Amino acid sequence: MFPEAELLAGDELLPCGRPLSRAWEQARDTAATPDPHTASCPSCRQAVEGLTALDEATRALRAQARPGGHGLADRVISAVRAEVRLGAMLPLDDPARDLRIAESAAAKVLRKAADTVPGSRAASCRLTPTGNGPAVHVAMTLATALDQPLPEQAAQVRRAVLHAADLVLGLALADVDLEIDAVLDPLDASGGGPAERGGQR
Repeated sequence: MFPEAELLAGDELLPCGRPLSRAWEQARDTAATPDPHTASCPSCRQAVEGLTALDEATRALRAQARPGGHGLADRVISAVRAEVRLGAMLPLDDPARDLRIAESAAAKVLRKAADTVPGSRAASCRLTPTGNGPAVHVAMTLATALDQPLPEQAAQVRRAVLHAADLVLGLALADVDLEIDAVLDPLDASGGGPAERGGQR
């Protein structure tokens, strides 16, 4: 035993009887010369080596932190924000199983379905539960060409969206609200560049 060592509350003793806190002090003070006991004691040497490695790993993690000391916090926040970008988890129309899909994933499929209608480009798509079973409300904004009547164009887009929701996703749609907020040149209607799409969900 080592009566000269003052035990800390909860301090663990090594097999040789020396407090673990003493080995920790030596691991942190790398410039210090090990005392004769540590040099000859396998338990103390192993503890010091392990704690030294732990201390070096901790220092390395701190060195990776961004300016302002937000390294780990930033990574956690980024992960949370990525989860938020998924949007709400929407129930699929399958009573036998509890299946759900992220709003952002479903919106992407429905936008692509709208884009299959000639002269139409989906800009944004929002899906919200109606509270009536698995039914979902869809609100979509479009850019369209004016080479055919708008009611007919909207009807084709609505059919394409309903078809994709049913057969591709297995999503029950209560209704599909369409809003046309931009006009496409008929020559550019097949392109659908970023300017028309806007980058929204």
